[in-house]
Amino acid sequence: MKLSRALFSFRHRVVVIFVGVALGALSLLYTNNMAHRLKEKEQHDVVLWAHAMERVNRDAQGGALEDPLVHDLISNNNNIPFIITNQDLEVLESHLVPDRIIDHPDLLRRQIERFTEENPPLPVRFWWSADHYHIIFYGKSRLLKSLYYFPYVQLLVITVFVVLGFIAFRSSKHDEQNRVWIGLAKETAHQLGTPTSSLLGWIEYLRTQQVDQSAVEEMQKDLTHLMKIVDRFSKIGSETPLTPANINEVVGESVMYFRKRIPRNVTLDYNGLAIAPVQASINAALFEWVVENLMKNSLDALQGHGAIDVRISSDDKHVMIDVKDTGKGIPKGNWKRIFEPGFTTKTRGWGLGLSLSRRIVEEYHQGRIAVVDSEIGRGTTIRITLKRTFA
Repeated sequence: MKLSRALFSFRHRVVVIFVGVALGALSLLYTNNMAHRLKEKEQHDVVLWAHAMERVNRDAQGGALEDPLVHDLISNNNNIPFIITNQDLEVLESHLVPDRIIDHPDLLRRQIERFTEENPPLPVRFWWSADHYHIIFYGKSRLLKSLYYFPYVQLLVITVFVVLGFIAFRSSKHDEQNRVWIGLAKETAHQLGTPTSSLLGWIEYLRTQQVDQSAVEEMQKDLTHLMKIVDRFSKIGSETPLTPANINEVVGESVMYFRKRIPRNVTLDYNGLAIAPVQASINAALFEWVVENLMKNSLDALQGHGAIDVRISSDDKHVMIDVKDTGKGIPKGNWKRIFEPGFTTKTRGWGLGLSLSRRIVEEYHQGRIAVVDSEIGRGTTIRITLKRTFA
């Protein structure tokens, strides 16, 4: 079921990407076609204009440039920039070209070269002399240039809207997931509350009976731990004040409880009681939950035999808690995925433990949790990093 949903989601993404690329390609093709047709029309208009100039020019001084017919043709092409020169490239007239370019020889030369690259120059010859002629250098109109850039602007706008829509969707989905998480956690705490209270009564009853009291004490420890779990669930979604705590002691309590409940073929080592204490601001109940989740995942990876090593280290700014095991390891492609809700490699379970651990560490404690090392068949190391505090 999970695989089919993943494939369904992947296919949807491929379809959306394909449709987007197809629409973008069609937009580019259509706009480029329009731009090509507009360019041909402008070239045709300028050719007609050049022919008109040839027909009305009657003197070597180019006086026909003042002819009303020529000016009428120029006015009909007033969105096309051009420079008219004589055979010696001396400027006779220009349109939509700044004066600073016309008055500067180098800038003028570069502008003429640019016009020549955009459109072939048109000669305007005189009927009475082959040595005297005018040359029209012209470029692309503003409309044509805008049309060339339009599809890219259009794609940019579409991309921005898609990205904003995706962010809004992800945010909405994240908020919905948060509400589900909080509702599930509080309902779990509520459902566990009644049987937990009943178990307290039964333990008190057993204390008055002729039974092995050491077993009753162990039952009391397990029930106390269960009450901690209920308290942890009730804290999800609520304000969780952080207080400076001795990390060595907090982690040590979880390790000691866990050590008595692991198989004989599994060893659990902890260095926290042999090093100098380090402090960090945490919510002890929630942080113990994270440590227990990591140790439980390590125990599952060992499959009944192996070793777990919990180590605390620190520097001037951070406290690091490493949980290392000698289990089956995690493929590198899954180092980040194991913290996603619903991801699991186990035959049983919902894949929520590590996801919840990440939320507790990153959202409640502003820390980091990540796989720092893993090798198939050799084991895995997951590290929690918190900001260090000083007394």
